[in-house]
Amino acid sequence: MSSNKINLSLMLILGLLMAFTSLSTDIYLPAMPQMEVDLQGNVELTITGFLIGFTIAQLVWGAISDRIGRKIPLYIGMCLFIIGSIGCALSTTIGQIVFWRVFQALGACTAPMLSRAIVRDMFRATQAAQILSTLTLIMAVAPIVGPLLGGQLIRFSTWHSIFWLLAIIGAVMFFSLFALKETHHKEKRAATPLWAAFRTYINLLGNKVFMKYTLCVTFFYVAAYAFIAGSPKVYINDFGIEPQYYGYLFGLNIIGVMTLSFFNRKLVHQYSLDQLLKVSTLIAMLAGIALLIVALSGASSIVGIVITVFIMFSMNGIIAACSTAAALDGVPQVAGSASALIGALQYGSGIISSLILAWFADSSFITMAAIIAVSCMLCALMVWKK
Repeated sequence: MSSNKINLSLMLILGLLMAFTSLSTDIYLPAMPQMEVDLQGNVELTITGFLIGFTIAQLVWGAISDRIGRKIPLYIGMCLFIIGSIGCALSTTIGQIVFWRVFQALGACTAPMLSRAIVRDMFRATQAAQILSTLTLIMAVAPIVGPLLGGQLIRFSTWHSIFWLLAIIGAVMFFSLFALKETHHKEKRAATPLWAAFRTYINLLGNKVFMKYTLCVTFFYVAAYAFIAGSPKVYINDFGIEPQYYGYLFGLNIIGVMTLSFFNRKLVHQYSLDQLLKVSTLIAMLAGIALLIVALSGASSIVGIVITVFIMFSMNGIIAACSTAAALDGVPQVAGSASALIGALQYGSGIISSLILAWFADSSFITMAAIIAVSCMLCALMVWKK
């Protein structure tokens, strides 16, 4: 087998693993209004539960992977994901599905977190940013296909079928891991006890450079998850978009992410990561403010929402890759733990968005817009402050 084929295979597997988090949530977004009726509870809590499990478990898996390698945690994670997906499919109450969403997340979190660690095992800062941008192009397929597929499934079946499909996808990914080589070899693994790893997290939290870039992507994802959790109600309930068409509007934003990810692979060789982050976070902030103005104007239209959200969301193609690469570059010796902390804060930030949206459920549009605007301001502040 040629090296090109090997590299292509590696990129495809890592890209699909990084897409796991998006797929686990985005695929059932069109079904959320119906799930809320069937389960008789705030369906945003299913996202909250997933992110709570996702956040906590990453910190444990990151430390473990620095000691035993990347592959074994991935195998275990896929098994947990499959069990959690089956539990969601069999759920009949909001409490049951929130529990199984937490369980599902215990496994799903290993996929993107360890993918980032594998990239850092193999590449340095600029090349890592280029690779992560390429992986973003691959993983962006999930947020496009997911809502479209979910929207079509609920036309012919119930939302339960979506989680059965996730269980099947988890099984396919489990077997694909056999083609993945171990990148964290024994001579590089941490020798300290597992409990000592949590001291590493404390040290990382005190690392100003690392936290600068980590908080940049964290605040951006507060905004991103505000849209992910809030847009089904806003688009479907407030503006009357049919569930099967919701996926097209959602997927439009991912096309923007893919486009910027494509150009970012070349931009990282022409400009510094800081320069790219300053421009992209500024654009995201201005788009977020524009969205809030649209929401408060009282004469809001779906076109205004789609345009401003598209601009904001597209910046993920630069912000996620550049901030992650810059953060990990300074701590190569604990890439697994550092990647876990980035992921925990990045995706755990969605807990804030989903809880606020559930609390202010009667004013979803204004709440969603306000969260996006404020979060994008804080994201820009991280890289613009001296």
